[in-house]
Amino acid sequence: MKREFTELSKKAPRELVRERILPDGTKVSEWGPFVYGYSVTIGPDGRPKVREFGNVKPETRMGRPHIDIKEKREPLVDVMTINGEVKVIVELPGVEKKDIKLHGTERSLTISVDTPQRKYYKEVELPAEVNPKEAKSSYKNGVLEVTLQKQKEQKPKGEPIEI
Repeated sequence: MKREFTELSKKAPRELVRERILPDGTKVSEWGPFVYGYSVTIGPDGRPKVREFGNVKPETRMGRPHIDIKEKREPLVDVMTINGEVKVIVELPGVEKKDIKLHGTERSLTISVDTPQRKYYKEVELPAEVNPKEAKSSYKNGVLEVTLQKQKEQKPKGEPIEI
């Protein structure tokens, strides 16, 4: 266990390692935050959907367990399609609305936060083409909700229109 802990300490991003001086003058190294979690939901097809989040990802490299640590945390994200809209709900605790940056295209939404206290990053692939110029968002109690209008399907030119 000691060997694994030493190896992990070498891989931790410098931004996640701090030194603190205790009242008695002793120096202590603090690490973190290290976050790993997963969410399980049942998709419309009845199959379970597992999504990971955090800044620590377990992997297997050359048959040996390995932990990948990133400075930026991947937030928990839910994507839903309801009545011609795509809703993206993101958990971003500990940040101010002004620190959230969104970038949208017809097929993806990128969410990022980069403050000294919190760093989040997630690129979300959308289930349908949307109009990013008509996006609406709200942020309350650490939860960001982005609503995007689905693009209307257009018939190719020259195709007859059914009446």
